[in-house]
Amino acid sequence: MTQRLKEGTQLLLATHNKGKLAEVQAMLAPFHVSVISAGDLNLDEPEETGTTFSENALLKAHAAAKASGLAALADDSGLCVEALNDAPGIYSARWAGEQKDFTAAMQRIENELKEKSLKTSPAHFMCVLALGFPDGTSQVFEGRVDGALTFPPRGENGFGYDPIFIATGATRTFAEMDMAEKKKFSHRARAFAALAKSVLPGEVAA
Repeated sequence: MTQRLKEGTQLLLATHNKGKLAEVQAMLAPFHVSVISAGDLNLDEPEETGTTFSENALLKAHAAAKASGLAALADDSGLCVEALNDAPGIYSARWAGEQKDFTAAMQRIENELKEKSLKTSPAHFMCVLALGFPDGTSQVFEGRVDGALTFPPRGENGFGYDPIFIATGATRTFAEMDMAEKKKFSHRARAFAALAKSVLPGEVAA
């Protein structure tokens, strides 16, 4: 059974990623909910032992809801490169290492494509949002955007692999877009739209 959030709900975003927090806060701005992050509460990040985006998102949402007593929204997302058998996929963050060095991760992708005598590849971003409640129930919402890679990286906005990804129908990388433009294409925005329709309270009147 779907649980719809009530107006005034404080929602916990299960992330320590400031870029991801800013993006989700912007998406939640039209709604009557406030958001804090796992980083704000100094919550530990659980080990991501799942084998799919959904499993990892649910793992993080349930851990955050249990630790905080709040409804918790967790995101598991990643870049899937067709020529690399959809790698890095669920390991997208781990390719950047403990230092979150996505410059090195993007270079690794370029190097592995070069080993296959390729300059680019079709790719897609996947996002799964899991909403977990303290009672152990949960709901899952998915979003996907297809596109292709470009090198060298371009743009200073966004985060993660945004500088090398051009969505189908766009001419600029996600990192060259402002947040409003990126929202028109992004996998996270599409997953969020499904979540909003299902569980968020009504939008604030313009």
